[in-house]
Amino acid sequence: MDKRLKTLIEHKERLFWSLQILGWIAYCAARTLNAYALGEKPEFIYAVMMGVIGGFWITIGLRHIYQFLRQANMPPLLMLLSIIVCILLSSMLFSVIEVWSKNQLYDPDWTMEGMGFLYRSLYDTFVLMAWTGLYFVINYHFQLQQQKEMYLAASAQAHQAQLQMLRYQLNPHFLFNTLNAISTLVLENQIKEANGMLNKLSAFLRFSLVSQPTQKTTLEEELYALSLYLDIERVRFQERLKVEIDVTDEAKAALIPGLLLQPIVENAIKYAVSPQEDGGTISITGKIEDKKLKITLQDDGPGFSKEKPKDYHQKSSGVGIANTRERLKKLYPNSSTFEVISQDKKGVTIHITLPCEFSNEPYAEVAQ
Repeated sequence: MDKRLKTLIEHKERLFWSLQILGWIAYCAARTLNAYALGEKPEFIYAVMMGVIGGFWITIGLRHIYQFLRQANMPPLLMLLSIIVCILLSSMLFSVIEVWSKNQLYDPDWTMEGMGFLYRSLYDTFVLMAWTGLYFVINYHFQLQQQKEMYLAASAQAHQAQLQMLRYQLNPHFLFNTLNAISTLVLENQIKEANGMLNKLSAFLRFSLVSQPTQKTTLEEELYALSLYLDIERVRFQERLKVEIDVTDEAKAALIPGLLLQPIVENAIKYAVSPQEDGGTISITGKIEDKKLKITLQDDGPGFSKEKPKDYHQKSSGVGIANTRERLKKLYPNSSTFEVISQDKKGVTIHITLPCEFSNEPYAEVAQ
């Protein structure tokens, strides 16, 4: 964003000088054509050019004065009066330069007094008023753009910080559970199982720590990371943990936020598989439908009743369900859904709908 702000300022400076030069060239051409139409001699161009040079430098001075006035943060009425005074004084100076130029470079015997000079001053006042109006309109536009860029930069930083907070809450939560399980295996003298669990934990953490909070991965890669996690959990649950995965090839190629499914599966294991003596089954399905990636996670645990749906969310300690819901809101505002459905004693079903995105495009036509 800093680079974009710098580019915006550089563009503003280039635009000023381009309009300044082209504008005064156009003014010179208009004055010259008007003089020829009135039958003036060709030498009149020298007087016009001198006047244009004077006007060019007068407006450069006005620019610096206006910059000072804008930075002074004075009341609007006082600033308006200051601008009017600057325009009136500058137009008088502009008229003096034009009159002097015509007298010195075109007709030594020519003079302008009274109403003629007043007309010249009013004409030059109109020119400088037009220049001033254009100056403030352009600066106001760039000021709005600069404020917008600064707002976007601040929002992006806050957005990134929130995503990091949400994303990195997952690893400690999972890590504590796994280390407790390894400790239990060691105490029970199951050294081989504990060593295997450590190796799988290492592979999973290596995968999770490499991914950034805003990084997206294919659903196929996400399922691989999930398999590492499930291998760790199977050391604890053995045959009590059953997993069914049915994801189409097209869906596997779609992009999703990294480690999106792991906290949901962890939540299901904790509250659907662990409490039941015979364990439970977690099923995961994925498909592309109506240009959307639709993922469903379902367990056959105790679920929750319609009368007490908050109990399930409170049990998850804000890390599983609430965390994932918040990540999706920030990554896909107004373009994703996260729906939790359950009936008492009949498990929990979670439906996730995301925009269909692909990194490499073998299945891009599916989303079109």
